[in-house]
Amino acid sequence: MYCRALRRSPVTEEPPRPHRFLFGRGSWPEVSRIGEVLRTETVGGALLLGAAMLALVLANSPWSSIYQDLGALRVGPHSLRLDLTLAQWAGDGLLAIFFFVAGLELKREFVAGDLRDPRRAIMPVAAAVGGMAAPALVYTAINAGMAEGALSGWAVPTATDIAFALAVLGVISTHLPAALRTFLLTLAVVDDLLAIVIIAVFYTSSLHLLPLLAALLPLGLFAALVQRRVRSWWLLLPLAAATWALVHASGVHATVAGVLLGFMVPVRRRSEGPGPGLAEYFEQRWRPVSAGAAVPVFAFFAAGVSVSGAGGIGATLRDPVTIGVVAGLVLGKCAGVLAATWLVRRATRASLGEGVSWWDVFGLSLLAGVGFTVALLIGELAFGAGSERDEHARIGILAGSLIAALLATVVLRVRNRHYRQLCAAEELDVDGDGVPDVYQRDPAPPR
Repeated sequence: MYCRALRRSPVTEEPPRPHRFLFGRGSWPEVSRIGEVLRTETVGGALLLGAAMLALVLANSPWSSIYQDLGALRVGPHSLRLDLTLAQWAGDGLLAIFFFVAGLELKREFVAGDLRDPRRAIMPVAAAVGGMAAPALVYTAINAGMAEGALSGWAVPTATDIAFALAVLGVISTHLPAALRTFLLTLAVVDDLLAIVIIAVFYTSSLHLLPLLAALLPLGLFAALVQRRVRSWWLLLPLAAATWALVHASGVHATVAGVLLGFMVPVRRRSEGPGPGLAEYFEQRWRPVSAGAAVPVFAFFAAGVSVSGAGGIGATLRDPVTIGVVAGLVLGKCAGVLAATWLVRRATRASLGEGVSWWDVFGLSLLAGVGFTVALLIGELAFGAGSERDEHARIGILAGSLIAALLATVVLRVRNRHYRQLCAAEELDVDGDGVPDVYQRDPAPPR
């Protein structure tokens, strides 16, 4: 295997240059950064699962009325159209933090990360597009002949949940090649961006141009300040809040403001020197808030669905909406990601990677079917929060995500055992300099 070849020959020897790999090794700084992100999101995923389980228990307990009343409690000024329920504050407000971090992550990947190379970026972007198109087609095929309104949920099974999926990956362990984990993270981030586009275009029922145009003023001031590398929260936070409030008043879902604000933050430092760039600085501070508080609180209010609703659980599971969501997440996501990866490989004539198998891609394609946070949000927008179809969509999201996670665990645990038995190249440090020898071939390896 590859690691044995490294032991047989000096690490300074220049090997023959192989042809391009789809899952090639990234740079050492990028792999290290992805590892930090995975650790944060794994903890956040555990909190998300705990919050979702608590919501399910409360919604199906004698305290269900207290749980429902808590979500319906209204807080905020009516004059500013911000007298929202706690559930709406969680969905419209807290998720804006989640999408702000997603915007920062996506911009960093394409400006300063390994994906600034179009040859590296094409695969996760294509996989994200395929992983959204196929579930939508599966859902539409199942609900094509149903009563009016069922088709409005076509986008529910298209979203991959970053925290949930990475929590499952963390349970499986971390012996999988770093390129595979980077692929999953990038796919999920691009997926979130496409989901925001879908929400803005297809789930904006009414549009008020005046507040939307007015939102450009605080957004522009925010952009001007961050471009000057201003970090003062007392300047930036009011501008971000004003942008969010005006986007919310315009009728566009307020989480769109989070992505726009994230895109305004510069990635590169203005001058050479120690320390992170502004995008990395904000990401380090807001990712724990997003993963540890914003997403779990949203899950607590969104995942509480009664399994003994109208007609009982049997009727719910037979509803085409539920079936379409489950099939879209489990079958559509897997088929879409696999097909897109295969097409990219055919078009580029590249190999998967040293030691990477199609079983790895299959396992990750199954894991991409873990949809939760954004899927629940789209379900509420498509069917109306608390409606019968929204309840069925939520059950479909929970069931489909659980099935996808279990199937992915079976496949990836086998592959993880395979990689653990091999000598993982990124862990080999024969010369003891603290830098994995596989990165010694980089033009400028970290020291």
